[in-house]
Amino acid sequence: MSYTLTPSTSLNNNTPTTHKFPYSSNPKTLLKTLTFPFNIPSKLTLTSPKSSTTTNYNELGLDEEIGRIKRLQNGSDVRGVAVEGEVGRKVDLTPPAVEAIAESFGEWVINGLVKEKGRPVEDVKVSLGRDPRISGNSLSVAIFSGLGRAGCITYDMGLATTPACFMSTVLSPFLYDASIMMTASHLPYTRNGLKFFTKKGGLTSSEVEEICDKAAYKYANRLTKVSTLLRTTPTRVDFMSVYAKHLRDIIKERVNHPQHYDTPLEGFQIIVNAGNGSGGFFTYEVLDKLGADTFGSLHLKPDGMFPNHIPNPEDKVAMSVTKTAVLETSADLGIVFDTDVDRSGVVDKEGNPINGDRLIALMSAIVLKEHPGSTIVTDARTSMALTRFITDRGGQHCLYRVGYRNVIDKGVQLNEDGIDAHLMMETSGHGALKENYFLDDGAYMVVKIIIEMVRMKLEGSNEGIGSLIKDLEDPLESVELRMDILSEPKDAKAKAIEIIETFKTYVEEGKLDGWELDACGDCWVSDGCLVDSNDTPAPVDAQMYRAKVSNEENGQYGWVHIRQSIHNPNIAVNMQSTVHGGCLSMARVFLDKYLIASGMDKVLNFSQIDKYAKNVNIN
Repeated sequence: MSYTLTPSTSLNNNTPTTHKFPYSSNPKTLLKTLTFPFNIPSKLTLTSPKSSTTTNYNELGLDEEIGRIKRLQNGSDVRGVAVEGEVGRKVDLTPPAVEAIAESFGEWVINGLVKEKGRPVEDVKVSLGRDPRISGNSLSVAIFSGLGRAGCITYDMGLATTPACFMSTVLSPFLYDASIMMTASHLPYTRNGLKFFTKKGGLTSSEVEEICDKAAYKYANRLTKVSTLLRTTPTRVDFMSVYAKHLRDIIKERVNHPQHYDTPLEGFQIIVNAGNGSGGFFTYEVLDKLGADTFGSLHLKPDGMFPNHIPNPEDKVAMSVTKTAVLETSADLGIVFDTDVDRSGVVDKEGNPINGDRLIALMSAIVLKEHPGSTIVTDARTSMALTRFITDRGGQHCLYRVGYRNVIDKGVQLNEDGIDAHLMMETSGHGALKENYFLDDGAYMVVKIIIEMVRMKLEGSNEGIGSLIKDLEDPLESVELRMDILSEPKDAKAKAIEIIETFKTYVEEGKLDGWELDACGDCWVSDGCLVDSNDTPAPVDAQMYRAKVSNEENGQYGWVHIRQSIHNPNIAVNMQSTVHGGCLSMARVFLDKYLIASGMDKVLNFSQIDKYAKNVNIN
């Protein structure tokens, strides 16, 4: 399938040219042909080898075409393969698919505004930002086309971050009705995806499911004849400079430096590792303008092939090279962003990586200073030591389902029910604050850390930000293992649910001695801290349970968390132990008394667990 663009107007008033975008292209070819900014055509004609006005839908496999779009849903996002390059994975996030999803989102936004206002609405404005992935240009055309078909006025933010897309709906003078960020976060260059926002925040999984369901029927219906018209050219806007000023103003106001108000970061050296994603702006537009020395920063230039390392604060290479840069330059702080800057991690002045539980502890320490007694919401993979860290500082710890939207939505619900919850964080680095629209913003998270670092210095401390978590104990043992589901992609979700529900049954029936489904009680969470038992339970987007594990000698010494991945057809198993050999013991019980005993070993590739249980060196 090919797409011929015949332009009549350009975003940049350049002489229009004609381009051809193959939707499953060699990445090297895409790098040569796609540039940014790009020209938006007024007419986009899509032709398919299946085109025929008399084609029978049954011959096209209508159910499969509908399922193809529905499977692009990834919890509260849309994700798929946008260019060739992955072994065993076909391109499925094509321009026609993206166009149908964008149109359905536009219609969903308009319908929501009509319902809210009780009257017809006009001039519904939607912005689009993107990370530097090489598929961004061709998919942007499809998104603008879909939004135009829905009747939306569109705005092109260009290279942007996920938090900035949301902020474009609430910061004056923009105040767009909705926004889309095109990104696949830390996933390989071959992938891409969509994140959706309105003024109320990010969409829920059920809302994205509704949009994808409608898009699936649009997509299937258009297989026979597809012709889209870009009714109006998107307006190009420079929102990132406004967003950067917003962050600068927050730092200046809250530090309130007595000597140099406008440059409160004078005398601080801060390293930024943007991983060739969208985070380089934070160096030039925030830190430098506030007086910081950013010499030694890494991988600031956007590059959709991500040539240096995965842009991910959980990535060991990303943290390692940042640590080296911090130590070599004697910097006060190192910052690691993921591709679209909704996640971050830091390195303290001593070179200690702060991510996962350590980042949650750091943010908890800062938030509990400002809001004593606050509830901190996290996913259920955090350590027992983190719970002690939070409660020792007067806070409450609510464990909840894995998934950043789950954790954030839980915090929103607690606040609505009268429980003061100021911080929601997932171990992956997603963190949201009540004071910042409950938005998971990696840059804002770093802003909070920088403000605290400067305050400590002004108070006479030279210890650095890492001193706030010096009494946090790391788990003695911690491991994550994966099991691939042996089924067709369309059957993987149902099979995963069966596997995980069988695990729950085995625990409940006492077939795993000393194992018990975990629960934290006070914030209406039961069944392994994963299912709401209040009057308005949130829908479950992925099955998961956490079991606490005990024996007579040690009491509760660890836990096992099993969950269905929403990114790939596999199941993740996390284990933590406070005793030597605890994870090995739990892995063997899980393998022998659950997987093999239940027959689930026949539908899973469990080689990781098998190798771990047989070969791990516990010394």
